[in-house]
Amino acid sequence: MAETTPNRDDNSDGMSYLDTVRSRLVTVYLPLFLIIVVLIFPFYWMTITAVKPKEHLLDLDTHSPFFTLTPTFEHIRALLFETEYPLWLWNTMFISVTATVLALIASVFAAYAIVRVRFKGGQLVGGLIFLAYLVPPSILFIPLSTVIFNYGLFDTPFALILTYPTILIPFSTWLLMGYFKTIPYELEECALIDGATRWQILVKIILPLAVPGLISAGIFCLTLCWNEFIYALTFINSQDKKTVPVAIVTAFTDGDQYKWGSLMAGALVGSLPLVILYSFFVEYYVSAMTGAVKE
Repeated sequence: MAETTPNRDDNSDGMSYLDTVRSRLVTVYLPLFLIIVVLIFPFYWMTITAVKPKEHLLDLDTHSPFFTLTPTFEHIRALLFETEYPLWLWNTMFISVTATVLALIASVFAAYAIVRVRFKGGQLVGGLIFLAYLVPPSILFIPLSTVIFNYGLFDTPFALILTYPTILIPFSTWLLMGYFKTIPYELEECALIDGATRWQILVKIILPLAVPGLISAGIFCLTLCWNEFIYALTFINSQDKKTVPVAIVTAFTDGDQYKWGSLMAGALVGSLPLVILYSFFVEYYVSAMTGAVKE
């Protein structure tokens, strides 16, 4: 009588270690709890500080630092109507979106040329481009400041728009390279046989199929520009041209005195656009990152 082999199509045997409560607690619930605390608690602290009355922030012996029973919007109201915060938010949005578009255009061309054209040394070039991402901005801003000053771009939005791609293009190119590799070469070969040019293939075949990768790279670039501090602090001096991360620190800090309510309100309002953006495109972001890592 022939022996019946067990069905290996499911993952029941591989997940058997989660049968006991102790195993689930150690391998699932405890790591999830730590991740939630690490990720959510800073945002919670920022929100609580932004809605606390001023006297609660100054008297921690009487009032708990972790919650408040009398929330107020005085910090947010003062931020929006008594400062230039709307202008700072507009500067941040304009600079971030423009730099992101420029970085994506350059990254698409670079990634397509490295992955699809198949020239000798293409993989080496891709690796070198990614290594450029590992160079810290704290080293690059010194020579870049000289270039910006010589071209007369100091204290203008173009100083940031033209320098941000230097830190955006390397990672975006690496990400798009990984995603372009997941697109079958047969589609491109058939288009070449039918007489399509490289430009037509890129625009009509590759880019429509690479929308999740473009969204992922765009979110990464936008987030990095939105939160960037060193270049914005170095290249912009005028108060009305600053971005949110730099402006709120300089406006609500007086020596060793910090206006924590206004600082946290500025950080909270400034982070909301990115939170909304992530909530809409998080699936595309995760799928593109997974595809890039697999490659």
